[in-house]
Amino acid sequence: MCGISGVFLKERTPERACLLDALSVMRHRGPDDKGLHLSEHIGLAFTRLSIIDLDHGQQPLYNHDKSLCLIGNGEIYNYIELRKQLAGKGCRFATQSDFEPVLHAYQEYGLDFLDHLEGMFAFALYDVRQNRLLLVRDRLGIKPLFFTQTADGVYFGSELKVLFALQRQRPSVNPVGLAQYLQSGFAATDATLCNGIERLLPGEAMLIESDGRSRRWRYWSPQTVQPEATGFEDAAEHFSALMTDVMDKHLRSDVPFGLFLSGGIDSATLLALIKAAGAEPLHTYSIGFPGSDVFNELSDAQRIARHFAVDHVKIELDEQALFERMPFMVWAADELIDDYAGLALSYLAERAAVDVKMVFTGDGGDEAFAGYGRYRRFYLQRLLKRLRWPGSGGFRTKPGFTPGEAKTLFNNRLLLSNAAWRQPFVASWRSAPAAWSDLQRMQAIDIDTVLADRYLVKTDRMTMAWGLEARVPLLDHRVVEFGLALPDRLKIQGRQGKIFLRRWAQRWLPEDHLQLRKRGLSSPVDQWPSGTRLPRLERALLGNAGIQEWFVPAGVQQLIAAQHRQPSSKTRLKLLRLLQFALWHRLFIEGNGTAPAKRQDPLDFLDTQ
Repeated sequence: MCGISGVFLKERTPERACLLDALSVMRHRGPDDKGLHLSEHIGLAFTRLSIIDLDHGQQPLYNHDKSLCLIGNGEIYNYIELRKQLAGKGCRFATQSDFEPVLHAYQEYGLDFLDHLEGMFAFALYDVRQNRLLLVRDRLGIKPLFFTQTADGVYFGSELKVLFALQRQRPSVNPVGLAQYLQSGFAATDATLCNGIERLLPGEAMLIESDGRSRRWRYWSPQTVQPEATGFEDAAEHFSALMTDVMDKHLRSDVPFGLFLSGGIDSATLLALIKAAGAEPLHTYSIGFPGSDVFNELSDAQRIARHFAVDHVKIELDEQALFERMPFMVWAADELIDDYAGLALSYLAERAAVDVKMVFTGDGGDEAFAGYGRYRRFYLQRLLKRLRWPGSGGFRTKPGFTPGEAKTLFNNRLLLSNAAWRQPFVASWRSAPAAWSDLQRMQAIDIDTVLADRYLVKTDRMTMAWGLEARVPLLDHRVVEFGLALPDRLKIQGRQGKIFLRRWAQRWLPEDHLQLRKRGLSSPVDQWPSGTRLPRLERALLGNAGIQEWFVPAGVQQLIAAQHRQPSSKTRLKLLRLLQFALWHRLFIEGNGTAPAKRQDPLDFLDTQ
């Protein structure tokens, strides 16, 4: 697990100083080592978190005659099998690194080599002979990769802040990305918060030629999955064999590991699979908020830890501690996401990083096996939504701000971009095969958008900010394909979801635990924009340059006044989205992107900068 960045220019050599700046900015992603490649047109920078081949896995990696050069972030889980296959074709290896086989696979199979890779990865491969650069992102978007194309070439990196360093300029706000964040809670697909910076899509590759011409294509997407007419017994037999292989590959590591253990089914099932494979996490970790009104997962997590006899670490925090993590969370994410579980995850990662370099998490189970309540809305509810918000089958229709609120709060430029905030959801719905059910379409929308652009942003950035790798076996692309292909009746029955996984895991988990409803990691944020904080929040927002540029001050005051008169969770969440944007703008647009204190009151941060 690492950080990567680079520059590919048409007519000049990249500046070494810019690459060194990028190395410094992404040091948190790889505190163990760093590497640099600089030649006539290309500059590549790499920071390493050592997980596999600790002594010889340094990057950049080269083939035997140095005609290929690669830097990569993540893990190639089938590197042993791929290595054996390529060795049989005469390829020679210099290391035991999981990324070295990527070089030889490209050499052997050309651009079709992507079909041979299993894992979570983002990498850049430079072909010296053809003077071309290939950028690739894994199928589910577990690992991030951003790029910008200019008149002189292409710049890329693992995080937005890396691109700011490479280009040595402050970004400007992209109103499309901002509107999507305000309405959906995240900027979707290739849009980002920054003008000119795009996100390489999950399962996408981009080839840049020496003259600057480029070609992008999806080598994988969920829409290629074909439904399977199968019964539970046959599906369970297939899934058992699949998960044995998935876990065998995900457990490949040269360092100890831990597990984030929530009170839910996914992480408990992972723990069962780890134990069944004969492995043992050093610790499991969970977090709770005693005295708050949110669900406390500690008791369920501790019960599962006792059931499997593992050493469990629990973390207890109060509301103020979470509030004071917000500036650091915004900096770490550097993409705006309306997901305050990221605050709790940041504390979990901080604690786990004391013990281990790698943790397992249960991300992906709800998307693959239909665990979310939003997949089980009554038909009439969805029909009414479909009539009001056409294009996505009544799914993903609820805006963060109603049309009336947007008209009052957003300035004219933001309003123009706001009109198309649902387009990514509509496009995903319409691209689904005709044979798919509405449930499969909903799952695919989430896989295409909210999973990659919100949930996995949270997982990657909150762990990597502490030099911690997060592995997500339920997002192995074969598991996602299996879950999508299942008949609806094996995923949802009545008001209960994730039917297949619940039944399949009965061999390991207590029956009453398997009947728990989906609750998720909760953070007590509802009380933040209330009471004595409201006047301070009003001053902080109205005094922020980003709020002044993109919002109508009177609209902000109306939101604050409404919260004074009649406090509500809906208004609080709207105010929190504005607060996060103000923090982001202060950090990256007005400021130089320097990391804030690990704990600092966000209102104090805005007042004192």
